[in-house]
Amino acid sequence: MKINNKRAYDYSKLKRRIFARGLLITAFATLAVLFFRWLSYGRLANAVVEWIGHIFKTDYNRALFIYQKMIPNNLEAIIGIVIIIFMLFLFRMLLGSFTAYYDEIVMGIDHIMLDNPKEITLSSELEFVEQKLNHLKKTLEERALDARQAEQQKNDLVVYLAHDIKTPLTSVIGYLSLLDETPDIADEQKLKYIHIALEKANRLETLVNEFFEITRYNLQSVPLNKEKINLCYMMVQISDELYPQMAVRGKETRIDVGDDVSVYGDSEKLARVFNNILKNAIAYSLDNSPIKVSAVETPEKTRIRFENHGVIPKDKINCVFDKFYRLSSARSSSTGGAGLGLAIAKDIVSLHGGNIKVESTEGRTVFTVELPSAPAAPRPGS
Repeated sequence: MKINNKRAYDYSKLKRRIFARGLLITAFATLAVLFFRWLSYGRLANAVVEWIGHIFKTDYNRALFIYQKMIPNNLEAIIGIVIIIFMLFLFRMLLGSFTAYYDEIVMGIDHIMLDNPKEITLSSELEFVEQKLNHLKKTLEERALDARQAEQQKNDLVVYLAHDIKTPLTSVIGYLSLLDETPDIADEQKLKYIHIALEKANRLETLVNEFFEITRYNLQSVPLNKEKINLCYMMVQISDELYPQMAVRGKETRIDVGDDVSVYGDSEKLARVFNNILKNAIAYSLDNSPIKVSAVETPEKTRIRFENHGVIPKDKINCVFDKFYRLSSARSSSTGGAGLGLAIAKDIVSLHGGNIKVESTEGRTVFTVELPSAPAAPRPGS
């Protein structure tokens, strides 16, 4: 997030309060200067002379002499001292004001650190700081809540997977134990047990791979090794790898990608994107229906479409790219995943400077991926 270092805040109340205090001290200093000037002439001067005579028990002339030595002859020095004293007092007062404001701000920060549920309240002059601290407090609370929810989702996921791992593992151990304990079992029964154990072992491998997906789900720090990728070749290769899963449900991949269509990116990670999208299409499209893959390349970007027969409900379509999303939906123990496939796909596409979106209408769901096209080759001699 970019932060503007030259942001204008409303300091008007703070400025007015400090200005008023400074003006008050200056007014007192002015009055003090005028007071000492008044001492040097008029009735006030006569009153001071009489007061000196009374204090020192002397006559008027002697008192007038003392008065002349004390005040009129040193008036400029006295006024200078008075001004210095009031300036020091003004500086001390302003310094005290600022330290009091800093104390309030520090208490507001302590308020945040102690997770106090109440809102932060500061002086009216610090209203802009109060708003900032309350905004910060709310942001930190939201982030903490998101972190707790994410942690809870991961914990729930581990519980789900631990339960699902135990089930196929128990079956594998059970059928292998039967084969070990009854060596003279009929060949037909033996093949049946071996087939079931292999099926459960494959399911166990899928769940273990999902654990790796969870531990590796931090793609922001993964470097990209970009190169020009032949998209048609990659799609054919991925389709061949997924053929066993599609054949079981009577599905096929129809690839409409030109031999010259390419993208620019990390081949390993983009293969993971397309693999995850196709796996999702296999899992949630209608049986005995095709999955169509097409692509169009322009000088700036390549647009890839994955279309299948099946509908995503409107209230769920905005959540398909959320990590661990399957936790909030029906979870099949035979095909259910960790809910990370599409979230990982979105992160990888974003790392490449592309985008991914989904639309689901009229019985069809379409995932569209936009990625940068391969840069044009430099001309000879350029």
